[in-house]
Amino acid sequence: MKTSDLIEETYSALLSNKVRSGLTVLGIIIGIGSVIAMVSIGQGAQNSITSNIESLGANLVIVTPGAQRGAGGYQVSAGRGSSQTLTNEDADAISQISLVQAVAPELSGRYQVTAKGTNTNTSVDGVTSAYLSVRNVQIDSGSFISDQNNQDIARVAVLGPTVSSDLFGDGVDPIGQEIRIKEMTFTVIGVTKAKGGTGFGSQDDMIFIPVITAQKFLAGKDYLSTINVQAIDQNSMSDLQSQITDLLLSRHKITDPTLADFSVINQSDLVSSASSITNTLSLLLGSIAGISLVVGGIGIMNMMLTTVTERTREIGLRKAIGAKKKDISIQFLTEAVMLTFIGGIFGVLFGWLASVLITQLSSTATQVSLSSVLLAFGVSAGIGIVFGYYPARRAASLNPIEALRYE
Repeated sequence: MKTSDLIEETYSALLSNKVRSGLTVLGIIIGIGSVIAMVSIGQGAQNSITSNIESLGANLVIVTPGAQRGAGGYQVSAGRGSSQTLTNEDADAISQISLVQAVAPELSGRYQVTAKGTNTNTSVDGVTSAYLSVRNVQIDSGSFISDQNNQDIARVAVLGPTVSSDLFGDGVDPIGQEIRIKEMTFTVIGVTKAKGGTGFGSQDDMIFIPVITAQKFLAGKDYLSTINVQAIDQNSMSDLQSQITDLLLSRHKITDPTLADFSVINQSDLVSSASSITNTLSLLLGSIAGISLVVGGIGIMNMMLTTVTERTREIGLRKAIGAKKKDISIQFLTEAVMLTFIGGIFGVLFGWLASVLITQLSSTATQVSLSSVLLAFGVSAGIGIVFGYYPARRAASLNPIEALRYE
């Protein structure tokens, strides 16, 4: 059979029952569209989390207190900022490591903040001037916390844009205004540029004050909740992580590393962990949506079996005038593949449109990748072959004499 004749026969067969063909294609459209939309949600989440982690700073190693591993590897975490095992002296010692570019000690806590009849509950971070470069923070107006502010134990504050808006309203310059934290007055000296939220807290919803001021007036003790360390380059991060661990174990007089009262986290490890989680999420969402593709494939098989029954006399006649089993099989298999191919085209459009709507209506990041489109097409073609093979084989195996006698 010529290719042109095969295409013409397939076209005529599918149009002979438009409603049935349309409903069968609809199942494939929904299946493929769902797969693309679900995978795009997972990939969008992965890109968003990765970019947020990377926006925290470049080549970052984060040291936090309060994580201990006892016998059997059981981990006890006191939570960020609640344990008191890191000190300014630890930060100074870490800064002497040759692989360190900069060190930014930090003491964070959550407080009620008031200003001229308004108030908000937000995170207050005690920092040094190095925090600006280490954590990739930019100033929109005014200035940031300086080393002189820390030496003077100054009561000055730098607001994130969200806090500035909450306390003073949109479009109002808060520079020179006063705020009260824990019944103490602080003068606003700067506002940071909007950066967006992350899974580790939004820097837009923070207030920065000198770390010594935070220790003396807010916490009442000389400890740190985080030590942010910037490596000289990305290739040095693993070695730096090991050196920091060895240094702090020695300083804290801990001989068993499993009993360490701190944790050293590599930024690359955070990205890898986040990617692993989101990849699992994408696989789960894609698998759930893939069930609808299987249902669509069953619909194709059902339609093709019905078509074989309806066209039994036609099959017998074709065989009687010389059609081979191969010709009959290819014809019906082509019809099944054509159904899934048409469904695949519209399914991709449906999935892309669904992804766009999800992003616009829910602000959930989505990303339709070429790989997901090719995967959807590949799966749809496979479904057409797998679920179309049995009806095609059944049609090709019909006895021509019995087929001609079929009523």
